[in-house]
Amino acid sequence: MEALEYSEEIDFQKYWLVLKRRWLPATGVLAMAVAMSTLTVSRQKDSYKAEGKLLFKEDNSSSLTGLENEIGELKGLTNTSDPLATQAEIIRSRPLAQKTIEILELKDEEGNILDPKKLLSGLEVKPVNGTDVMGISYVSEEPEEAAKVANKIMEVYIENDIQTNRQKAVAAREFIAQQLPQVEANVSKSEEALRRFKEENRVVALQEEASASVSIISSLDNQIAQAQARLADASARSTQLRNQLQLNSQQAVALSSVSQSPAVQQALTQLQEIQAQLAVERTRYKEGYPSIENLKRKEAALEALVQKQVAKVLGGKQQVPTENLQIGELQEELAAALVDTEVERSGLGDHLKELQKSRTVYKTRSNSLPRLEQKQRELERRLEAAQSTYEILLSKLQETRVAENQTVGNASIISTAIVPENPIGSKKKLIIAAGGMVGILLGIATAFLLDLIDSSVKTVKEAKELFGTTLLAVVPAYGKSGKANYLLGESEQNSPIVFARDLPRSPFNEAYQMLQANLKFLSSDKQIKSIVVTSSVPKEGKSEVCANLAAAMAQVGRRVLLVDGDMRHPFQHHIWGLTNAVGLSNVLVGEAQFNMVVQEVMPGLDVLPAGVIPPNPVGLLDSRRMASLIEAFSEEYDSVIIDTPSLAGIADAAILGKMADGILLVVKPGVLDTASANAAQEFLVRANQNILGLVANGVIISNEPDSYFYYTQEQYREQDYGSKKLVDMENYSNN
Repeated sequence: MEALEYSEEIDFQKYWLVLKRRWLPATGVLAMAVAMSTLTVSRQKDSYKAEGKLLFKEDNSSSLTGLENEIGELKGLTNTSDPLATQAEIIRSRPLAQKTIEILELKDEEGNILDPKKLLSGLEVKPVNGTDVMGISYVSEEPEEAAKVANKIMEVYIENDIQTNRQKAVAAREFIAQQLPQVEANVSKSEEALRRFKEENRVVALQEEASASVSIISSLDNQIAQAQARLADASARSTQLRNQLQLNSQQAVALSSVSQSPAVQQALTQLQEIQAQLAVERTRYKEGYPSIENLKRKEAALEALVQKQVAKVLGGKQQVPTENLQIGELQEELAAALVDTEVERSGLGDHLKELQKSRTVYKTRSNSLPRLEQKQRELERRLEAAQSTYEILLSKLQETRVAENQTVGNASIISTAIVPENPIGSKKKLIIAAGGMVGILLGIATAFLLDLIDSSVKTVKEAKELFGTTLLAVVPAYGKSGKANYLLGESEQNSPIVFARDLPRSPFNEAYQMLQANLKFLSSDKQIKSIVVTSSVPKEGKSEVCANLAAAMAQVGRRVLLVDGDMRHPFQHHIWGLTNAVGLSNVLVGEAQFNMVVQEVMPGLDVLPAGVIPPNPVGLLDSRRMASLIEAFSEEYDSVIIDTPSLAGIADAAILGKMADGILLVVKPGVLDTASANAAQEFLVRANQNILGLVANGVIISNEPDSYFYYTQEQYREQDYGSKKLVDMENYSNN
């Protein structure tokens, strides 16, 4: 938890340092924003505000006319919508503003028709909380204009609301009038279909007919059962009578009919008399006797007469034997009974058939009743729907006609806007304050944007994180406020300061003493004697670090050799005031001996200049001769410091680093950029170099989030150290 809090504090300090580094552009942006807001305020004129109020209410015309009318009612489409807010947006619409401008003939300062956007910018429409009242105010530089615009906006809105409701009513009436004939035709069509259905299916009241059919079918079933019983009884009696008479029904009928005919009976009686006489005569005479023959002729004539009478009675040519016509009284009664029975049985059979036929008809009808009833209900529903639609349209037509003629809107003016006497409160201070706040925000944003665009390594902490190696020393920037009062290779005497020689008691020298002490204790197994000093990019002060590190080592009694291995831009001879006529390059090619070119600049400190700049420095440095020289230097001296070019596209430092005990990397915040640092770190890792650590050079302490150093109140006044004159500077001491 403590670590987290510390990290957050460091981040906050980092942001503060960003603002501190970029205070000048941030301040410029702030000043510009304040100046613009001040200029805007200075151009503003006094404004006047006039306010009126509208009351929104429900349309009560429906309660007065008795007709329902929803046209113009204030309702929201959703539960979250606010009808008053919707009306507020309508009041602020461009068409209403345009109409107001046209009516009042409003113009701008140049005499042109006022832009509706400008009118809307001064118009404020706001519902009064908790009420159905809408406040409408207008701000203008002219008090009379403010009141006129506010009042006219309300009037135009009410007129527009009434006109809109009328247009809705007209559109609805025209639509209904267009639909009525079609709906009326549908009603007539439905009525015709229902009537035709009833006529075709002989339908009057299906429900009553169904009940009656059930009752009739039940009654017919009873009658059929009774008729069947009676028919069976008649059939049994008829069979018994036929058996007794040995006659069929037709013969019995014929016999009964003949026996009841007077003509037949009279002829039969005469025939019987002739036959009786013939029988007597036959007893008296033989056949062929004239009287017998005469009687035979009479008998035949009477028999023919009987048959003729029988034929008349029976209505056909049916012949009945004469002997059958002569029956007794009992047989006659039986024959009559048989005839009656047959008549009864025949009638019962016909009656039973009629009953069964009727039952079949009623049963068929009753079976078709559900289908007919379903069809009738369907037709009735269609008719009811058509009639209902027709009635609704008639009612709505009446409502729309009423709504079309009404002149009542949803809102009324309850407070007109009056001409304001005093201008509204000035917001000049608020605008300036807002400009200042915006300027502060923009300034902060500008500072962070510039810092983001700037890819340079700004602090020692960033450099340490980029290289991921040990920080051995931090050398503060030289001069007032942490700024050097010289350029590389250029000062009043064209020579930088060697602090061990010129300012031995200064904190700068103490920083280099710390560096040499840390280098001494880096390895306990092997003493580090030869050190290659380089940097990622030029201008990081590696040559000065080499010179001051060598001087600090010599100051503690060590014998040190400072080799200028930068054969591209040698600089050590400028620092020590030497000539560069001969040096390392001459020794490597065999033109000079080491003892002839090395020069002692301080007690215990020898300097080997770079010598003549060769056309191919890499060819000289990457040689066995150079490796053997470094070995010889390491045996003769306690420490060998080699100044090399920067790593930016040059392999000199890497070549010498493999020959020495390690590489000391110099970084300078503000000069080194992230891309170069990453490239240098990747190059050193890929080359498998032994990186001893980092030296942060030219560090502005006030820009660092970590307190490596702090200022003291003691100041060095002007002093002379040999030939060098130092300006007044602030002292630094270790934390």
